[in-house]
Amino acid sequence: MTDSAPRRPSDLELGRREFRRRQSLRSVLIAVGSTIAFAIIVWATIINTPGWAAVQQAFFNPTTFVAALPRVAEGFLLNLQVLLYSVVTVAILATVLATLRTLRGPVFFPLRALAAGYTDVFRGLPLIIVLYLVGFGVPALLNTRIPVVVLGTAAITLTYSAYVSEVIRAGIEAVHPSQRLASRALGLGYAQTLRLIVMPQAIRKMTPALMNDFVAMQKDVGLISVLGAVDAVRGAQIETALAYDFTPYIVAGVLFVLLAIPTIRLSDWYTARLRNREQMGSIV
Repeated sequence: MTDSAPRRPSDLELGRREFRRRQSLRSVLIAVGSTIAFAIIVWATIINTPGWAAVQQAFFNPTTFVAALPRVAEGFLLNLQVLLYSVVTVAILATVLATLRTLRGPVFFPLRALAAGYTDVFRGLPLIIVLYLVGFGVPALLNTRIPVVVLGTAAITLTYSAYVSEVIRAGIEAVHPSQRLASRALGLGYAQTLRLIVMPQAIRKMTPALMNDFVAMQKDVGLISVLGAVDAVRGAQIETALAYDFTPYIVAGVLFVLLAIPTIRLSDWYTARLRNREQMGSIV
């Protein structure tokens, strides 16, 4: 005969629950107190200073913000276009470079050396120099006019494929060699092993780093303004010359931040999810 009466938690469990409740309340109170203290410090050191009114007028003018938004937003569409094309081209070229660097055997040494030299050069060159070389050198070399979108995408691709290829290569090499040996023992070829066994495991390891590179690329597409493109940054520069204050640059900055925040939050979520999966069952 079973007892249907609800079980009462033990005194030890009740004590634990009370302790956790007190700790939660303490954490909330500390968070509120630190937030208030931080707000007071900001007010005392920034807002309550003699120069704040001038800074607010020069950088945070609401009228200028609203007036500059249409032109800056129109230029921001050009940045998004370059970013979209660059994501595709960087992914393709970086995967090819990473695959070349992971080829086994002495016969593939020239390909490995070529890929290594490429990554060394374009990881060392600042992006703005690559933009100048591609944006002004290639049209002069071909003696033809090339759209800024194509030139900007080419420069972004040359630079970021070098970074992303190293991330992909590190993810491939992080997969234990026994996975390759087991797949080859089952009769799979090199390409099948890479596609079916290695890459699915490598993607999970390299996704957080790839997301960080994507966030960095979102910001750097703003540098295509050096090629004369009327993107968000150039549009902000034009509006700044008309309004005689720097608020349009804040408009461009806000647009880039709003573009980056979803990717940053997604990266944080995936990193936490991956960490929890790897630490599942561990005792800390």
